[in-house]
Amino acid sequence: MEKFRLERDSIGEKQVPIDAYYGVQSLRAKENFRISGHKVHPEFINSIVEVKKAAAIANKNSGALSSERADAIVKACDDLLNGKYVENFIVDAIQGGAGTSLNMNANEVIANIAIEYLGGQKGDYKIVHPNDHVNCAQSTNDAYPSAGKIATIKLLKKAIVALEEFYLSLIKKAKEFDDVIKMGRTEMQDAVPISFGQAFRAYAAPIKRDIFRFNQAIKELSVLNMGGTAIGTGITADKDYIQNVVPTLSKVCGIDFEQADDLVDATQNLDCFVFVSGIVKSCATSLSKIANDLRLMSSGPRTGFSEINLPAKQNGSSIMPGKINPVIPEVVSQIAFNVIGNDTTVTMAAEAGQLELNAFEPIIFYNLFESIETLTNGVKVFKTDCIDGITVNEDVCVDEIEKSIGIVTALCPYIGYTRAADLAKRALKEKRNIRDILIEEKVIEPTKLDSVLDPHKMI
Repeated sequence: MEKFRLERDSIGEKQVPIDAYYGVQSLRAKENFRISGHKVHPEFINSIVEVKKAAAIANKNSGALSSERADAIVKACDDLLNGKYVENFIVDAIQGGAGTSLNMNANEVIANIAIEYLGGQKGDYKIVHPNDHVNCAQSTNDAYPSAGKIATIKLLKKAIVALEEFYLSLIKKAKEFDDVIKMGRTEMQDAVPISFGQAFRAYAAPIKRDIFRFNQAIKELSVLNMGGTAIGTGITADKDYIQNVVPTLSKVCGIDFEQADDLVDATQNLDCFVFVSGIVKSCATSLSKIANDLRLMSSGPRTGFSEINLPAKQNGSSIMPGKINPVIPEVVSQIAFNVIGNDTTVTMAAEAGQLELNAFEPIIFYNLFESIETLTNGVKVFKTDCIDGITVNEDVCVDEIEKSIGIVTALCPYIGYTRAADLAKRALKEKRNIRDILIEEKVIEPTKLDSVLDPHKMI
């Protein structure tokens, strides 16, 4: 039979498994929030542990914690950061209470590990108390959002690496296909020629802007409200702690943070997460646009555009033999749809804050982390399983240009728009190449015509 220890909180007494490092408040949260079935993101767990470690060091230096307790808390945090005991983080990622459940889960786990370091038994909170010692000079309302920002920064840095590699792949393809010309299209109708090099550089350009924006987002997130405690006034926190906790946290995380000038503002307003989510959405939108274009240009292989070939990744049909689908661009677009939906959730959650606190940070982090992580993974797959393996059907593209009436645009400076339009309509009606019509009509001298209709000059 499983053995238990008896713990007490404001609600009353409750049995907790005797070997568990979590405590009564974590257990109640697990029972209350049977919501997503997903535990808190690992980066978020690491980040809140880093917050607790920095707070313990700052509290030790201010004299609010004894060296013995603070050192035990720091050791416990280091154990968790090294991957030990993390199974004791049991609360659902989506939770009521503005993140108090995760904060207390961290406080209880750290306290019980520290208690054992000091020779006690789990649950003997006279030795190290989750609230009085691990949570000393903190509130959920500064610890939780600060941890959320740290986790978001870590995820954004991974995304930046993936985007930089994706950008380089697009530039490599642009150079590879610089001399291959295809027919450009506007509103899905023939336009004028363009090189694949130009097309792929146009795909790379927004990715470069996204990388810049992601770096800007990191700067936006690097302002913390640590030291503000409950509502930004710093109640219960020593002045020395308030001044030093953010620099200490910077050392613990290896990230340069600054403390918000107005801790009340930084505690109640979450517009920074709306800003970041919007940037992620913008990137996802650009990726989906690229995916859309690749699906169109690779359509066929016999009855579509068939201008490019995408790497064949898997069978495309359970009934049609030989069919291959553009599954990688398809999954990229689906990621974008999800990111766009997540952005709406983040926006509404940030808007829903009331007075001195926004209670809806858990759903913000749940959706924001998912957006960044799925986008990062999608970018990696898009690069390796699609972009890097694209080839061009040059013969098809040359034939399209010859058949198109769009090239008549180049003659407008010589014969005028109206005459060019009449010749284009005739070519369409008679189902003939525009070049043949132009030669027959003796529009301009033949050698001049060859020069004007040279696709390389048109681009």
